Amino acid sequence: MDGIAVLVVEDDPDVRRSARVALAPHTERVEEVESAAELESVLAAGAFNVVLLDMNFVAGERSGAAGLDALGRIRSFDPTIAVVLMTAYGGVTLAVDSLKRGAADFVLKPWRNDKLVAAIGAAAEVTRSRRATETLQLAALERSAIERALARFQGNISSAASALGLSRAALYRRMAKHGL
Repeated sequence: MDGIAVLVVEDDPDVRRSARVALAPHTERVEEVESAAELESVLAAGAFNVVLLDMNFVAGERSGAAGLDALGRIRSFDPTIAVVLMTAYGGVTLAVDSLKRGAADFVLKPWRNDKLVAAIGAAAEVTRSRRATETLQLAALERSAIERALARFQGNISSAASALGLSRAALYRRMAKHGL
């Protein structure tokens, strides 16, 4: 699991510490925040492969609504990042609902460390796969745009580069990258 960065979003400092201790030997980096209020700013500041997200952030709350809301915010911010939800008050309905909303996995607290590490590793693979697909789609879009510009300007590199907002040198580099 080299190169994996995990963001732990949990209000209980003991649970955050336990997650860090369990995951640190198996990941490159584990960062922690105590509330979902700072999610977007933390996600924007660092590249993460997995978010380990608590379902409940208010003492006595057991519905999981806060976690499902945070899951939606994470998926809106970065649809490629895998989220593993965790709660001490899990039920089949909540687990199924979270998976339907895009969670990669669901872990009950207290967890067994080997199960948590396995869930994080599998989630990181989901993120890697989603990001690879996104990169391939972006490359295909770029290639298509270059091909259309070249066709529109009948192979005139200067005109195609100008239409794409690129320098001639940049267009030549991108053409070489795409085998054009």
